[in-house]
Amino acid sequence: MIVWLVAGAVGIGAPGALSEVQRNDGESFLPAAAEATEVVRLQEKIAGGKIQPALVVFSRPAGLTEADGAVVRARAADVSRLTGLAGPVSDPVVAPDGKAVLVTVPVSGVDGFEAGRTVQRMRDVVRADLPAGLSVHVTGPAGYTADFGEVFTGIDGRLLVVTALVVALVLVLVYRSPVLPVVVLVSAGLALVLSASVVHPLAANGVLTLNGQSQGILFILVFGASTDYALLLIARHREETASGASPRQSVGKAVRASFESIAASAGTVILGLACLLLSELSSNRGLGPVAAIGIAASLLVSLTFLPAALTLLGRKAFWPARPRPAARPRLWGRVADLVSRRFVPVWVISLLVLVQLSIFVGVSRSSGVRQTEVFLDPVDAVTGQHVLAEHFPAGAGEPVVIITEPRYAARVAQAAHVDGVAAVTAAGQTDEWVQITATLAAPADSEAARQTLADLRREVRAVPGASVRVGGQTAIQQEIAEAAERDRLVIIPAVLVVVFLVLALLLRALLAPLVLIATVVLSFTATLGVGALVFNEVLDFPGSDPSVPLYAFVFLVALGVDYNIFLITRVREEARRIGTRAGTLHGLAVTGGVITSAGVVLAATFAALAVLPILFMAQIAFLVAFGVLLDTLLVRSLLVPALTVHIGRNIWWPGRLRRGAV
Repeated sequence: MIVWLVAGAVGIGAPGALSEVQRNDGESFLPAAAEATEVVRLQEKIAGGKIQPALVVFSRPAGLTEADGAVVRARAADVSRLTGLAGPVSDPVVAPDGKAVLVTVPVSGVDGFEAGRTVQRMRDVVRADLPAGLSVHVTGPAGYTADFGEVFTGIDGRLLVVTALVVALVLVLVYRSPVLPVVVLVSAGLALVLSASVVHPLAANGVLTLNGQSQGILFILVFGASTDYALLLIARHREETASGASPRQSVGKAVRASFESIAASAGTVILGLACLLLSELSSNRGLGPVAAIGIAASLLVSLTFLPAALTLLGRKAFWPARPRPAARPRLWGRVADLVSRRFVPVWVISLLVLVQLSIFVGVSRSSGVRQTEVFLDPVDAVTGQHVLAEHFPAGAGEPVVIITEPRYAARVAQAAHVDGVAAVTAAGQTDEWVQITATLAAPADSEAARQTLADLRREVRAVPGASVRVGGQTAIQQEIAEAAERDRLVIIPAVLVVVFLVLALLLRALLAPLVLIATVVLSFTATLGVGALVFNEVLDFPGSDPSVPLYAFVFLVALGVDYNIFLITRVREEARRIGTRAGTLHGLAVTGGVITSAGVVLAATFAALAVLPILFMAQIAFLVAFGVLLDTLLVRSLLVPALTVHIGRNIWWPGRLRRGAV
């Protein structure tokens, strides 16, 4: 215990340091083998390094004045003296309507954290002492990187405070003790420090990709999982303490009794998350190991520090209450009685509710959203993008990028003049490659832009002998969507196979794992259906990122199976002693309170992600929180026990327990 506390004190700054190794630029989300990714790398070779353009757009609705022009030139000169730039600042370009002017600033993108700080300094410079009526915004790739960084900066403070308060409140209500919540929160904090200490060097050295989204999910998962494991362990500890065992004996028995279910639960989540390594998207492949490290840290701390702390505190841990031999829980005893008397109507009605909710999956919109719709709160990059589109060609800030060989450059540039392209210009050259940019008339993230991209690719690739690669923001978004669709087809079956194998090994059966997985998958589709209704009709969201359904599936299936594991392992334990039917009802009665509490805690911690004003995070927060509650309160409390009672001892087929008492 002392070793853990010392290690925690030494590494207390590790979670906050993760913000410094985040990558929130577009390349960190790209498929590694995609054409758009190759274009990004070739752009870096041509430019002599990684560059993120910042687009500084000045505007005056009534039209720019001569004095405005002088101010713009002065500000451009001031910006050129900033550190963190990767080249000269462009000359100001006046919009055709004379109401806006654009200055392009190449920002060094080697370090996303530093690129964001450079943009923030740039914003301070260009905003200083502007004439009345003249406004300025910084947008473009560097602007978005800065605003993402700003949202996720301090995530270790804001998100952790909200999460800790939520967990503490729930734990106080569960334990009615001021001591145990502190112990559980310290345990979760140590797990977070451990996981951050492992993730930081891996991200800093490029072994894995960490972005703001995966960092937020890491924090939530660590707190949620640590609390779940603690609730299960402490519940068994309380049972043993109430029976008169000494603190050391009680904790030892609790660890032995709950080890299998906690380890299986953690193993299921870790292996499920590891399936994200099969993804083509760098962001998904990064989240898998990051979150898996968090779960492993939670498991380790929960099985080492927490037992030591409980042993040291003894009965004082439950102060001011005194553990007494528990009578049959009143509420969950009634639920068990209902399942016993009406198991067929219970599982039929539960199944019909889930099926009815699942129907609404058909109205979900997960084909992607525009970059300007990602933020839920106003940010400068989005405002600047709107101003830019109002006065310049809509795709001016995010052109299509064409890379080809110098000897074919003229013919490729000529072929790029397809319908929907407003301008084609040369943007850089080496002995081996030439970069050409094609400014689109439509916004880069629109359907019209995607059609223009398809036409442009067809024409430039038809140039005889030319080796041509086409990228840019439109290509990036299209290839991300295609990769996300492919990932769903590959990763979802992989997760199901992994979960089935873990359950089969744990339960020594084949039918029970199939039943559990089927119920959790149905719970997921019901959650997605409810999410579609809420996002479309209540919150009026524009759609969702293509990865949202995949993330929701991985978390809900892996975490949903957790609660079934907590229940079914206790049922299996009791079934050996008193038979499957009685064991199921007793297991439901004695685990109902602790598992429901664990579900509420996990749902509340995921709901805390909504404090981050990012569309993706808000949607994941709702889906996982609602899904966990649905799984905890309906699937695990009613559907699974009723099906188990109905199937009887055959649920353990083909294991030995199938031949035991009924």
